Amino acid sequence: MRTYRVGVLGATGAVGQKFIRLLSDHPWFTIQAVGASERSAGKTYSEAANWVETSEIPSSIKDMVVRECKPEAMNDVDFVFSGMDAGVAGDIERSFAEAGIPVVTNARNYRREPHVPLLVPEVNPHHIEQIKKQTFHPEGKGFIVTNPNCVCVPLTLSMKPLIDAFGVESVVVTSMQAVSGAGYPGVPSMDIMGNVIPYIGGEEEKIMWEPLKVLGELKGDGTVANATLGIHASAYRVPVMEGHLLSVVVKLKQQGITEDQAQQAYANWKNPLDGLELPSAPKQAVRLMDDPRYPQPRLHVQNEGGMQVTVGRVRKAGLFDFAYTALGHNTIRGAAGGAVLNAELLVKKGMIQPRS
Repeated sequence: MRTYRVGVLGATGAVGQKFIRLLSDHPWFTIQAVGASERSAGKTYSEAANWVETSEIPSSIKDMVVRECKPEAMNDVDFVFSGMDAGVAGDIERSFAEAGIPVVTNARNYRREPHVPLLVPEVNPHHIEQIKKQTFHPEGKGFIVTNPNCVCVPLTLSMKPLIDAFGVESVVVTSMQAVSGAGYPGVPSMDIMGNVIPYIGGEEEKIMWEPLKVLGELKGDGTVANATLGIHASAYRVPVMEGHLLSVVVKLKQQGITEDQAQQAYANWKNPLDGLELPSAPKQAVRLMDDPRYPQPRLHVQNEGGMQVTVGRVRKAGLFDFAYTALGHNTIRGAAGGAVLNAELLVKKGMIQPRS
């Protein structure tokens, strides 16, 4: 596998820093350029970034000069990752795609665009075919691929074995979300310490809509017919650093399923990424845990480098059919790490080519 030259947009922010850390020793991708705001451009990365990661700034990056987030300033890359804030991401990401530079983004701006994949590789890898219908660049060299909200990823991954085995008709999800999901500096300490905040602005709407596209049917015109799954969501901010814990209740399409059958669906599930040997892909994308106390953020959020979704307590659930608990790393699996895995799939499938 050749090495691809990548740029990171929004490189000094919390998600951008996570990209820097995950890419610093990646076997396929080499960081060629880091981009940030005009006030950071021209500084070294170590001068511009208020580094909040637990490891040190990679030595290969700390003296790299920060560039402006413009395609003409980063025209020596094969593609870019975007960790930019949604408030500025839209026009900038479009400018890169129009310049023939593919964009793999964590921002929400293009998630609803008809021909832009909302990608969870183990759930809907075939949706990358949508790229062929994008019109950002006249020759199709530039495109945009998004990854979903940090709750949508563990929700869809944890439901996929049940969907494949029995079908799911409706779901109620309560997300207990870590403070790192609010970025840096995030939630004021006086609000969150010893407390739970029962509302996160805009979050519940994303959780109720995005899975419908991820789980939808790809049509011949390159658009997606959203799944008809009914979803109700509640979002809470809890005093946990990393890891969104979900309480999920599902109604299945197939009736009469026993607890043993529901649990066995996780063991029998076939991951479509098996055999592709993508560097960031967890060996076991969804792991069912036996201990009823699990999963727990402090114990399990770093499983397989933060890329595994853990599930526990799959059990009968009264008015619905089954309930379970799921855990996903919000800033790795639900953000930067998910985007890196998206890019690996795009490279493996020939969607990203060297620009030379």
